[in-house]
Amino acid sequence: MKLIKIPVINPPKESEELRREVRQFLAEELKNGTYQPKVDSWLSGCSQEFSRKLGERGWIGMTWPVEYGGGGRSSIERYIVIEELLAAGAPVAGHWVADRQSGPLFLKFGTEEQKEFFLPKIIKGECYFSIGLSEPNAGSDLAAIKSRAVKVENGWILNGSKIWTSGAHFAHYMITLCRTSPEDSNHRHAGMSQLVVDLSAPGVTIRPIHLMTGEHHFNEVFFDDVFIPDNMVIGELGNGWKQGMAELAYERSGPERFLSTYPLINELTNVLVEKGDSHGLNEVSKIISRLWTLRNMSLGIAQMLEEGIPSNILASLVKDMGTKLEQEISEIARLIVRVVPSMDSDSLLSRFMAQSILHSPGFTLRGGTTEILRGIIAKGVINQ
Repeated sequence: MKLIKIPVINPPKESEELRREVRQFLAEELKNGTYQPKVDSWLSGCSQEFSRKLGERGWIGMTWPVEYGGGGRSSIERYIVIEELLAAGAPVAGHWVADRQSGPLFLKFGTEEQKEFFLPKIIKGECYFSIGLSEPNAGSDLAAIKSRAVKVENGWILNGSKIWTSGAHFAHYMITLCRTSPEDSNHRHAGMSQLVVDLSAPGVTIRPIHLMTGEHHFNEVFFDDVFIPDNMVIGELGNGWKQGMAELAYERSGPERFLSTYPLINELTNVLVEKGDSHGLNEVSKIISRLWTLRNMSLGIAQMLEEGIPSNILASLVKDMGTKLEQEISEIARLIVRVVPSMDSDSLLSRFMAQSILHSPGFTLRGGTTEILRGIIAKGVINQ
């Protein structure tokens, strides 16, 4: 069996200036009341104004080519920016999917027309994407999708539905995996393609799925004879499965898979320091050591993705380990301090605790369930 290695990345000293710049920006925005920090801000914190400000500073599409308006910067520089945004609980949900994976998907598989149309808009923080993968009757078996696009003159007619689509209610477009050829039971992953669906198009219906908090994050999306122009097919027809799996490496390995609850850890540490609680701080240090390990793994995968090295197995590993830790953090915090969780509390610790507890059931579901991820890891290791 071939040993899987993740490179060890030490961000250059020059990158610390960028980190200081991001922290200063966030401190000013917080002081001005632009946003209220929250747990899970990359999914539940959408602010068009905040996204535009990040775009103006060049912090969206940072690694993309300059000819499309991108920054042409390194994946490590981008990593520094997004981990600071996550740690601060900043409202980045609007542009998050477009910046994390839709843009890179266009760069890798898209036409020149698609790149020139979508990328500059994403970079400005003005164009949002959602992901159309899961379906109501497919469960965790993505190969069981039934949404189908039929060829017509100058395009395709799409029918079907998607579920658990994060942010579809504020997104402008959805990259949708569907069948463009009849299903073959002997080749279940064949005949799928990726289409860009304009979510304002006739025939598209979006229905909310509310969280236990009452927040609107997830959605069901229905397609009823939706017309998709030919120029909105991404990559090759029938290659949707491979393209989608490549896209998921970006989705599963980033710092959002273990920093969603960081605002809780940070505030918990502040409270323990104020109280002089050495036992509590010792327990928190165990969490931080696990976070540091995951960060090093995630940084290494970011570098591998930049170099075009296949990382799907490693990304699945980070996602599995990271979201498991995220679910544990609120329980560990509850045992360290006595606090009544409340979404409406003036206490940051109380509010972050409530947000973490109520959001935690979704941590090990979104981006691939734990069972599916471990299956990918096991198969990948066996085949090495």
